[in-house]
Amino acid sequence: MLILDRPIIERKLSRLAAEILEQHADHDRIYLLGINNNGFKTAELLAVTMRDDIREFGLPCEVIVRRLRLNPAAPLSPAPSYEGDAAELAGEHIIIVDDVANTGRTAFFAAKPLLGIVPASLEIAVLIDRLHKTFPVSSDYVGVTLSTSLHENIMVYYDDVWRAEIF
Repeated sequence: MLILDRPIIERKLSRLAAEILEQHADHDRIYLLGINNNGFKTAELLAVTMRDDIREFGLPCEVIVRRLRLNPAAPLSPAPSYEGDAAELAGEHIIIVDDVANTGRTAFFAAKPLLGIVPASLEIAVLIDRLHKTFPVSSDYVGVTLSTSLHENIMVYYDDVWRAEIF
């Protein structure tokens, strides 16, 4: 069943970008760390919107997108990894980005590569947040919150026809 179509996804991403900039516009840099493929794509789309707003309003902020990789089914095998040198993130404002948050497990383990540095801040942004948290993780920026059953799955597609579906 379709729950979000492209126009709604675009509006949600635009609102997320505005909320993030409201909190971080006075910072030099914001790092958006996208989890795997869909989280990375969500981070890229957020960055485009944020950069447009930064130019429009003459903000001093730079948005940098990087990828975090992990296996959600077995989050320690292989170990979660950051695509760059984690040392570059020390003292920076970091937002971990994913398309869908379920139990909080993926975001919890995605932070593992960052444990050797001290960021200025670490937050989480998701397009869709489900209310099934079993890990001590909450999303700071949320496009839409859905109450679903544990047996339902949500998939976000960024192909020719952007959409989010529940099945």
